[in-house]
Amino acid sequence: MPRDQAAAFLRALAGANPAPETELLYRDPFTLLVAVVLSAQATDAAVNRCTPALFAAAPTPAAMAALGAEGIGPHIRRIGLWQGKARNVAALAQQLMEQHGGEVPRDRAALEALPGVGRKTANVVLNVAFGEATMAVDTHIFRLGNRTGLAPGKTPREVEDMLVRRCPPELLRDAHHWLILHGRYVCKARAPECWRCVAATQCNYRDKVPAPPR
Repeated sequence: MPRDQAAAFLRALAGANPAPETELLYRDPFTLLVAVVLSAQATDAAVNRCTPALFAAAPTPAAMAALGAEGIGPHIRRIGLWQGKARNVAALAQQLMEQHGGEVPRDRAALEALPGVGRKTANVVLNVAFGEATMAVDTHIFRLGNRTGLAPGKTPREVEDMLVRRCPPELLRDAHHWLILHGRYVCKARAPECWRCVAATQCNYRDKVPAPPR
């Protein structure tokens, strides 16, 4: 997909959703960080069912570290890989206390050094909490980038780099949200709902579905 076509694709999504936001529930950079860590291989809806009680019990890194993995676990049993996530959240809270004064760092390397935090999670935190123009590539965006021709790549990093190159700078911060929401609700994995797609004319997917199945 040429750069001008990619820009038109993104502008179509922007026109339909001018002020996109994450669907994860959070209060501040710390609770956002925890929510994103918990969302790995789990839906935002599932995480949102668990985090209100968790954040009520442990709203700060100090409280979360004090709660520990054994205290965190019961709050998140309904999401996938909860035991490992409980350990990671307890450990990252402790590391925030020991190395960052209880604050979430605004630095990619420092974020990625935290337990359970990879490039995608760091990108989300930098984007949502700190307003930086980053592109976090999850399974929805990876699929959409390849399916539409917007940003084909064999790895999430390849898709991320292509999106950053092709996205108009003024759209980059919000592009993550437009793409993830579009992949979640319209350009779905098994059955893309192309008849609802506001960017269908800019999409290079060959097997478009022009109408709902009967």
